[in-house]
Amino acid sequence: MKLRRFFIALSASLAWISASADMVTIDLSHPIPTFEPSEEDPMKADLSKPHLDSVPIPTFGGQTVFALGKFPTSQGHFDLGTLVLAEHHGTHLDTAGHYINDETSMEQGTIAPSDRKLAHQLDASDLIGKAVIIDISSRVDTELAKNGGTPSPDKNITDFSNSSPNVVNADDIDAVKDQIENGVWLVLNTGWSRFYFSGTDFAKDPYINGFNFPGLSKDGVDRLVEIMAEKNVMINGIIADNIGVDSGESAVGDDDKWTNSWHAHVRLLQRGVKMVENATNLGQLVLAGSGENCTIIVGAPKHVRGTGGPSRVLAMCET
Repeated sequence: MKLRRFFIALSASLAWISASADMVTIDLSHPIPTFEPSEEDPMKADLSKPHLDSVPIPTFGGQTVFALGKFPTSQGHFDLGTLVLAEHHGTHLDTAGHYINDETSMEQGTIAPSDRKLAHQLDASDLIGKAVIIDISSRVDTELAKNGGTPSPDKNITDFSNSSPNVVNADDIDAVKDQIENGVWLVLNTGWSRFYFSGTDFAKDPYINGFNFPGLSKDGVDRLVEIMAEKNVMINGIIADNIGVDSGESAVGDDDKWTNSWHAHVRLLQRGVKMVENATNLGQLVLAGSGENCTIIVGAPKHVRGTGGPSRVLAMCET
């Protein structure tokens, strides 16, 4: 009976929205380039044989293999294919189970690694929520203007270190403190997605920029944790237009051995905060009203034991 009342209320709510407001839907996802399988290893992509206009993109895994086949009928045939792709490739979701903390990084009152939700355990409420936007794109643009709009891995030229004003810091988190509530998605618009298809070499790509890129700084992470504790709330997740939510400096850590790296992942995933990385078109949310009337929908795959997966991420905004 309760479930029936819920669906009646939901239907009435949706009818009211369609009758009284215009809605715009924004796709926050990059397309995933695909390639024919290699003759030597069908699990690996042959980059010399792209499908359509596919171009390799920065990735921690291999490029996506798409083996296309045919199912014949008397009137034609069905095209159907097999995909081999990395979970954390392109625009994708990190579940809480993506990072396994050791004893030194586990904090009191957080979720043990064995109890964190994996992809098949996420329900609809985990994947939908109101958008809360932090927009630092103008600060990023000002910094890039020092080098003609082009990022440089040299911090003396374009500086996106945690000590610079060109990352999402504690003050930015404080500015949206009143909006931080249960189930919201914190959207970080830096404008960095413009560099997404700039190159093919992971380390040298302007998108990675020698791990000198904007994102969530260490003090921004720490302030977010404090606010959630003060208000006794838990956000659904964070969406960022870079490769890892963290700023480049927080991502790479102290040295080339990943010491003290991925600060946001270490502190937030153990709390159940999910992450969407490599998002795009986040600036359109700003134009749609700073996200105040936008709902995020993360179309994540529901594969058993999944730590995340490439996702079609949408924002539905009331205008």
